[in-house]
Amino acid sequence: MMIRMVWAPVALSLVALSGCSTTAGQPQVNQLHQEVSQLNQQMQRLTSQASAVEIQGQLNGHSQQGAWLLPQANTPVELQTQAGTLRLSLSRVEAEANGSRANLTLQTRDNTPLPGLEATVVWGQLDPATGKPLEADSLTQTIRVPASLTPRSSVIVPLRLGGITPDQLGYVRIHQVLAKTAAPTP
Repeated sequence: MMIRMVWAPVALSLVALSGCSTTAGQPQVNQLHQEVSQLNQQMQRLTSQASAVEIQGQLNGHSQQGAWLLPQANTPVELQTQAGTLRLSLSRVEAEANGSRANLTLQTRDNTPLPGLEATVVWGQLDPATGKPLEADSLTQTIRVPASLTPRSSVIVPLRLGGITPDQLGYVRIHQVLAKTAAPTP
């Protein structure tokens, strides 16, 4: 008799609790799971970006010439050049048939007109274990920015970074920046 008295309330409690797990609350649970998943993805992206910013800072801190840009850092750097202090940033890194393409923005720090210039661009992969550049497999090109007839303080230079996919692209290094003066007209 005592066992029946205990089982009856337990059975009623189970029936009542099973009503709490109906599908009425399921969309809210699914939405919560989706939001948690999105937050985890954002956290992973921010952690990756923070790590890249740290590596970029270390590379630039030890660099005697030139500036290092890491696509994942998404952070501009300043470079002292013959043409003055330039602010460099990398954007729109995308795949193309033979590798990658990206936009390199060159901007004067004090919004003075940007002179014509020439620079060497080196790109390659980072060692996944150390975060250091794998310079043995790096590729190089020279970019030329002509002086503009209308003064401008910034310019976007499209880069073609052949031989390496956006996922493999670990760094872009800009160095040997030389100001080019216009030839005098006779």
